[in-house]
Amino acid sequence: MKLFLEEENRMLKSMVDKIVATGANVVICQKGIDDMAQHYLAKAGVLAVRRVKESDMYKMARATGARVVTNIEELTPSDLGYAELVEERKVETDKWVFIEGCKDPRAVTILIRGGSQRVVDEADRSIHDAIMVVKDVVENPAIVAGGGSIEAYIAKELRAWASTLPGREQLAAIKFAEALETIPLTLAENAGMDPIDTMTELRSKQNKGSKWAGVDVKNTQVADMYKLEVLEPAVVKSQIMKAATEAAIMILRIDDVIAAAKAEMPKGGKGHEGEEGAEGMGGMGME
Repeated sequence: MKLFLEEENRMLKSMVDKIVATGANVVICQKGIDDMAQHYLAKAGVLAVRRVKESDMYKMARATGARVVTNIEELTPSDLGYAELVEERKVETDKWVFIEGCKDPRAVTILIRGGSQRVVDEADRSIHDAIMVVKDVVENPAIVAGGGSIEAYIAKELRAWASTLPGREQLAAIKFAEALETIPLTLAENAGMDPIDTMTELRSKQNKGSKWAGVDVKNTQVADMYKLEVLEPAVVKSQIMKAATEAAIMILRIDDVIAAAKAEMPKGGKGHEGEEGAEGMGGMGME
């Protein structure tokens, strides 16, 4: 047993020596690290971090410029990454390993703290929404003003276009414009503003050429939302309108199918029932 343990320690020492030979001073492992191996690493001045999530491993590899190695025999100095500072800090009752000053810090970790889990969850949701907005703008660099201004502008243009359409198409375009105006109308109601006065003022400013006029819920007035820097990604607005339109079309199609099914019911259904009833009566008479 003693020889077995000595051989195990020798193998662990050999593995640690290979890591130290590359010049590494921090080792991050997805699995566990043997206590004896940690002892040898600590003696060599190497910080060891174990049981790290796979996703975090690859994010750290991208940030530091390192390569994830599955076999120590293949480890070379070129596989190492770079960071200015790696240290363990205690935040409240938890210990965290902070890696700062990375070579290519595109992958970062945001530490969210709050008085309760509900506060943390809400902060997490808000930060995620903000990051996704930035992502959308980076992928499709186009923005529009918020506050219902873009919906009011499109509604105005649709009404002008509807006057050129014949028949029922004109009514459909006008209804579509009214549906778009639901957004600024709802904003006005939620802000405690008079919806009729707000929509009248909003339409007036839109007709005068102020296409970024929208509902400023903070100051409860109609204002230029672009100057107030209330902005939204254009791709999100486009996607919302497409999804809402498709949903409305689907509902209308379902209504048409139901209406058609009712219209195609066989005529004289009651007559058949009457005949069946007459046969039943006749049978009773025969008995």
